Amino acid sequence: MTRLDNNMEQYLAQHTTPLAEVLQDLTRHTNLITYNPRMLSGPSQGKLLEFICRMVKPARVLEIGAFTGFSTICMAGAIPDTSVVDTIEVNDELEDTILDYVGRAGLSHKVNLYLGDACGVIPTLNQTYDLVFIDGDKREYPQYYNLVFPLVRSGGYILADNVLWSGKVLDKNATDLHTQSIVAFNSVVQQDTRVENVLLPIRDGLMLIRKL
Repeated sequence: MTRLDNNMEQYLAQHTTPLAEVLQDLTRHTNLITYNPRMLSGPSQGKLLEFICRMVKPARVLEIGAFTGFSTICMAGAIPDTSVVDTIEVNDELEDTILDYVGRAGLSHKVNLYLGDACGVIPTLNQTYDLVFIDGDKREYPQYYNLVFPLVRSGGYILADNVLWSGKVLDKNATDLHTQSIVAFNSVVQQDTRVENVLLPIRDGLMLIRKL
């Protein structure tokens, strides 16, 4: 399996409720200032994150990998007004963009930004989470999972992006650390009797996990 081509991406976007104007502006800005703008969640996945947050109504969300803040805004805009998104971003050069666009969206009161490596930040968070969205360094997915699991309430959810890794998960001869880590993560989740899970073929693969 590979990523969807541009025509299919456009078709999906055309048949999904449009995202807020601030997210369209952020998408354009991200294309201008970053080397890999495809790291954005995109319209379809962004709307899915909104839907999940509206259904779960989490009091507290943890996001690992804010990038320029697209998914942060999607989730923060869909949770109750008293709820909070704690988001972690390793690239401090993106801080101004994240805070600027979160502010433009009127969501500054709902978002706490932590700068640094997630494996170092997560142990400092003394919180219980209803929803965790993992979209950071693919090489660290297994570590993220082990670190956040004790922080997720029973019945809470963990979402993990890019778990098909452009179809490379099917390559049994893959030797790169990114692919091997994603494969290891998927295997750990599948064998974990403390959860139930479903792997969805949305964009580059989205794993939806519920803690029992």
